[in-house]
Amino acid sequence: MTTAVRFDGVSRHFGSVKAVDAVDLAIGEGEFFAMLGPSGSGKTTCLRLIAGFEQPTAGEIEIFGSPAGGVPPYRRNVNTVFQDYALFPHLSVMDNVAYGLMIKGVGKAERRRAAEATLEMVRLTGYGSRKPSQLSGGQRQRVALARALINKPKVLLLDEPLGALDLKLREDMQEELKVLQRSLGITFVFVTHDQGEALSMADRVAVFDQGKIRQIGTPQEIYQQPTSAFVANFVGSSNVLPADLVAQLGSGHAQASLRPEAIRLVSAGGHPAEIIATSFVGAATKLALQMGDIRLHALIDHRTHDCEVGQQVLIDWNPEDLHLMDGGDE
Repeated sequence: MTTAVRFDGVSRHFGSVKAVDAVDLAIGEGEFFAMLGPSGSGKTTCLRLIAGFEQPTAGEIEIFGSPAGGVPPYRRNVNTVFQDYALFPHLSVMDNVAYGLMIKGVGKAERRRAAEATLEMVRLTGYGSRKPSQLSGGQRQRVALARALINKPKVLLLDEPLGALDLKLREDMQEELKVLQRSLGITFVFVTHDQGEALSMADRVAVFDQGKIRQIGTPQEIYQQPTSAFVANFVGSSNVLPADLVAQLGSGHAQASLRPEAIRLVSAGGHPAEIIATSFVGAATKLALQMGDIRLHALIDHRTHDCEVGQQVLIDWNPEDLHLMDGGDE
């Protein structure tokens, strides 16, 4: 696979703050790649480094094999969709979308044809004469996408573009973005702090923390095989079992991740625990369980189990669901 974006030992320091700290990364051509992490973890700085809005303090960045050092944003074959969309309120949708082509000196008739075709791509045919203020949040997001796509970038950078949308619209747009990326075949680099977005949309995910990448892998690998307690806790809710308890269970001597949905209530042969809290979460009931000195959380089918606070239960899980983590948190 051709490498679209490569980081080789890239750092970006702001005084004594290491916003990005010796990051190595390779993003494939046509890949939907998510950068996931909490605020201040370095993911957005990495996106700005790709865009050219920031320059690395150390290390090298390549875009499709060409060194990006010193190359200004307008000379990089990338475009960015921002969280606030950054649309021009005084321009029509058509003129917002065609703005990049106008700056490049493309004739009015040609850029109008291109804008109409791009609006059709994002399902906004007939909206060209409207102003951004006359659109819904989801429609404004599509306009921002169209404005970026009309320049036919080889890499599209998306900086938490769904953060301002309500839950249902955000879920709809996740699906639309994934379908659009597949149909276009261009590289998407998507920054988010929402693990649900990253897992549901991306081909691969890089989990950031304190300027470093803690793990890179497919959504399934990140969720089922976290390499550290940080990744296990940040990417979905997880029970992190201490090494001493794991050893007592006969599963080795290392911290282990046990996802809540892997825990089940059994009638015999399990580990004794007490239900100390219950929460209805729609498709399941979330239980807080006290097992000796350890607090665990489980997701239980409320159609088959009637659970009450204070109830003594037996819990168990399949051995393969206990994932040992040999990667430490720095």
